[in-house]
Amino acid sequence: MSVLHLVKNAIEIEASALKKLSDHIGPSYEMAIDMIFRGRGKVIVTGVGKSGHVGKKIAASLSSTGTPAFFIHSTEGVHGDLGMIEKNDIVIMISNSGETTEVLNLLPTIDKIGSQKIAITSRGDSTLAKACDVALTYYYQTEADHLGLAPTTSSTLTLVIGDALAVALSKLRQFTKEDFHLYHPGGSLGKHLSNHS
Repeated sequence: MSVLHLVKNAIEIEASALKKLSDHIGPSYEMAIDMIFRGRGKVIVTGVGKSGHVGKKIAASLSSTGTPAFFIHSTEGVHGDLGMIEKNDIVIMISNSGETTEVLNLLPTIDKIGSQKIAITSRGDSTLAKACDVALTYYYQTEADHLGLAPTTSSTLTLVIGDALAVALSKLRQFTKEDFHLYHPGGSLGKHLSNHS
């Protein structure tokens, strides 16, 4: 099997999973977006491992498009960082399996605080999905690596869900180029916006 075939196969596996995700978007996505849009607090994203890395990007994308958000590593959460969460905040909890111990360990305290929770997971019957107010679920046949183990397809699906939330919320908030430039004055994008303001 050639290297190019390996690359193409990995892309096709992930692209196929994304198409299926698009075909199965349901009411839970509307509920999650409405919850965040009407929320009076911040959005906190949490996860560990690759889900944590994706969570950081989701929080960053939300923040730069009009929805204040930040990331808390689930392990650090039970060592004091849960103090960053307030009652009016909404917590997006990411776990592919929905059974990640570090993520589940946050639930009792978040419930005591009174924050609403959104799960992003591949399993609608998981502990996390059942514990959250809304569960955004996705399905995939296999990860894209030859072992079918490395978080690839699953992490891509999670990232795209986060992007979709950010984009939808930005549109609902009537977020403008001027708003975007306010939060993103640096880099080539900031320079481009400066030249066209």
